[in-house]
Amino acid sequence: MKRILLMALLAMALPLAAFADTSVDFTNSGGTLSGSSAGLGLSGSELIAVNGLGGAALVTGALGSVSFSTGALTGGSLQMGGTFAGGGIFTITGNGTNGVPSGAIFNGSFSGPVTWTLVTLANGTHNYTLTGSVTGQWYGTGPTVDGATVQLTINTGKGFFNGSTTISSGDTNIGGTVPEPGTLGLLGTGLIGLAGLVRKKLKA
Repeated sequence: MKRILLMALLAMALPLAAFADTSVDFTNSGGTLSGSSAGLGLSGSELIAVNGLGGAALVTGALGSVSFSTGALTGGSLQMGGTFAGGGIFTITGNGTNGVPSGAIFNGSFSGPVTWTLVTLANGTHNYTLTGSVTGQWYGTGPTVDGATVQLTINTGKGFFNGSTTISSGDTNIGGTVPEPGTLGLLGTGLIGLAGLVRKKLKA
């Protein structure tokens, strides 16, 4: 099972890393995504992999946390997918483990609309992806850097998002070339397929 999860992490990290010039890639897992028409917010999500921070290679483990909030719903719905306003906050925090610094690594916010997409799988169950561009500063100082995030929810079964769910996995790339929204959507769809494979393996 650990091998499957590690392969899933690497498969998630590599696509966004391909967009990088001198970027840093962060992978998170778990945490509660809650929301209403006032916005979506993620809390309690564990930072489990960092690649490229300070020029370092891939580091894994319990490394810190990722949290964010969006602006208000501007179109669509929580259940069927929609768009949230930018703004809010986006924070990546390290805990001092495995060479990752302790404290805020990235402080920022969503720099534009945040897309909340419902994906219905062939078996009638649902996943959601949240994609958006972020902007902010390393360690709260220095020049502004841009990036992008993709967050995939746990499969909600045949029910729809009811205001709270768990994040399966997420990937945030900061400091390199920011992918176009369409590319982010393709990556999100790929993550859903990967999640389905992992789920199938776990049942076997």
